[in-house]
Amino acid sequence: MNDAHLLIGSLVERTGRSVHTIRWYERQGLVPGVQRDAGGRRRYSELHVGWLLLMDRLRRTGMSIAEMREYTALVQQGKATLRQRQAMLKAHRERVQRTIDEWTEALTLLDDKIDFYGAWISSGKRPPRDTLAAAATSKAAHPSPKGKTR
Repeated sequence: MNDAHLLIGSLVERTGRSVHTIRWYERQGLVPGVQRDAGGRRRYSELHVGWLLLMDRLRRTGMSIAEMREYTALVQQGKATLRQRQAMLKAHRERVQRTIDEWTEALTLLDDKIDFYGAWISSGKRPPRDTLAAAATSKAAHPSPKGKTR
């Protein structure tokens, strides 16, 4: 792992996050261990690159800022909190999976409706109402394999 120090511009390039976003994460207490050089400029490391990417993913998957602060605090406490961190991430993963399942169900309904309109457009006649309901019922009774979508 490269232990070279990065200035904010390099961190922006490496993470794809803006200076504003990085500073926001810092103000929220979500970027631990940032050092300053003799001129007062923040110096980041490779660990900060990975950390910011993790924080961004946690936020994008719906973890609250309070939970992210809690997780960050646990990490700063060291190895004694490994089980707590694992439990916290497992609970978050379960919430994310439930959301994915709900969105997959919604996506199936949208696909069915798109297919319904496609059949109507191609035939020039409105398909029977029960066509859409039958497709939805069939898919609910026989869901696609985990991780697979139509």
